[in-house]
Amino acid sequence: MAQTVKKKGILDRLDAGEVVIGDGGYVMALERRGYVKAGHWTPEAAVEHPEAVRQLHREFLRAGANVMETFTFYSSDEKLNICGSVVNITGQQINEAACDIAREVANEGDALVAGAVSQTPCYVSNKNENEVKAIVKKQMDVFIKKNVDFLIAEFFEHVEEAEWAVQVLKTSGKPVAATLCIAPQGDRNGVPPGDCAVGLVKAGAQIVGVNCHLDPTCAVKTVKLMKEGLEAANLKAHLMIQPLGFHTPECNHRGYISLPEFPFALEARAMNRWDMQKYAREAYNAGIRYIGGCCGFEPYHIRALAEELAPERGFLPPASEKHGMWGSALASHHKPWINARATRDYWENLRPASGRPLCPSMAIPAE
Repeated sequence: MAQTVKKKGILDRLDAGEVVIGDGGYVMALERRGYVKAGHWTPEAAVEHPEAVRQLHREFLRAGANVMETFTFYSSDEKLNICGSVVNITGQQINEAACDIAREVANEGDALVAGAVSQTPCYVSNKNENEVKAIVKKQMDVFIKKNVDFLIAEFFEHVEEAEWAVQVLKTSGKPVAATLCIAPQGDRNGVPPGDCAVGLVKAGAQIVGVNCHLDPTCAVKTVKLMKEGLEAANLKAHLMIQPLGFHTPECNHRGYISLPEFPFALEARAMNRWDMQKYAREAYNAGIRYIGGCCGFEPYHIRALAEELAPERGFLPPASEKHGMWGSALASHHKPWINARATRDYWENLRPASGRPLCPSMAIPAE
């Protein structure tokens, strides 16, 4: 009988200087596919339509992702009760199903499973530490039962709540990552990114960074500020980034949820694969080694990250079998003007037209 080879853990990979490619955004991708209801963005599709969640995981894996995050965003009974549209399905059922799906797909490649918790409804309403921690622990208990490889506290607008979540996750004995959905201006209370990073590390996180709310340019800037804060405090942690797949040059404090296009008209802001290659390189040059995406990231975006960082990783993802680097597959096209686009220079210097002559390039956020 062949023995199962034990995979390197997340900290083993990062400690060795390896690039870890994260996966992309699930709730928005599945909303567009008809499996998630916008508004509360709850993940009951893990129970109702597991085949849809499984397929998206599989596409991210094929694109080069090293991590399969459980589809457990806002997956607490408290959030499900508030949304009111999920009946006869509990948070535990969703969390268990999501873990099983993520593990099944992760075992098809060299990927790890990350159990993810997110901000709670009760923090803003009453800031009750014990209540927040109880919600996080209830979700974490499922992750421990399902033996995920590591844990992520993600999509927290307030560092205080994120610190409480990290303190709970740390009791699991598993590696803990923490990402805030903040801008360079800091968290919603104005705590600077550097201080946020220090607080998360002191709470027990070994990996810190940002996710969602803003585009790669803003996110890289924010993580750089976090890195500076850690260095000033003589603290060490691995850096992580999973930004939006949409351009947000406004770089506003509350992020894309305040833009007039959110959530149903963001397509005009979508980043292309060449934008993603630029992002991957900038993140790597900033010292970030866990590089992925959040809302707006589709599998081809993740493939672009993996292709850009292939020299550092030493290999291309399976999905690159159907993709020519920098448009090289166009070299054999019979139309000469398309054939001429089979170069890096063409795509790297292209200024894409939006096709919307009366539309502005930026918006005024509602905040």
